[in-house]
Amino acid sequence: MPKQNRQSLDLWVEERTLRERGFLLICGADEAGRGPLAGDVYAAAVVLPFGLEIPGLNDSKKLTEKRREELFGVICEKALSYAVASATVEEIERLNIRNAAFLAMERAISRIETDFAIIDGNGFNGCKVPYMTLVGGDGKSANVAAASILAKVSRDRYMLELDKKYPMYGFAKHKGYGTELHIRALKEYGACEVHRPLFVKKFI
Repeated sequence: MPKQNRQSLDLWVEERTLRERGFLLICGADEAGRGPLAGDVYAAAVVLPFGLEIPGLNDSKKLTEKRREELFGVICEKALSYAVASATVEEIERLNIRNAAFLAMERAISRIETDFAIIDGNGFNGCKVPYMTLVGGDGKSANVAAASILAKVSRDRYMLELDKKYPMYGFAKHKGYGTELHIRALKEYGACEVHRPLFVKKFI
């Protein structure tokens, strides 16, 4: 069996088990942007047709930016349903980044039709449909992998828009993460309205 086929079959193990329990519309949910010093945190929820093989589908962190962009279009075209949501810098400040990321995932899940959600990571504190958490889910579940790509690409596109508004920070290059370039810009220009106050206070 070709390597890609083995990978695709492996990515449906969790969904197959859930279908045996009677759940048919199973979504995966993941977030992007917990670590950056600036910008909203994003999340996505995706329901793919069961057993669909998308060549190259994997954890978004293991893919190049070009490949993520290519897969973004394929996922949007093939998915039974999908949604992207976010939590604002203000919500991150008020709730903390962990809870804000959970809020973004809950929002994404609430916008699609699903009867079970596989949530990447652990500690998720609830949504309106039955769910399970899965550590490393973006490398174990096809739906979570798809969600990780939609969340990552959507957030990167958002950071490119912020770069147009705040070109002095270099958001297009580092997407808000605490790179040397970003920290130098923070020290020179101070924080702007899209920076996360709790994240940047030690730099300025």
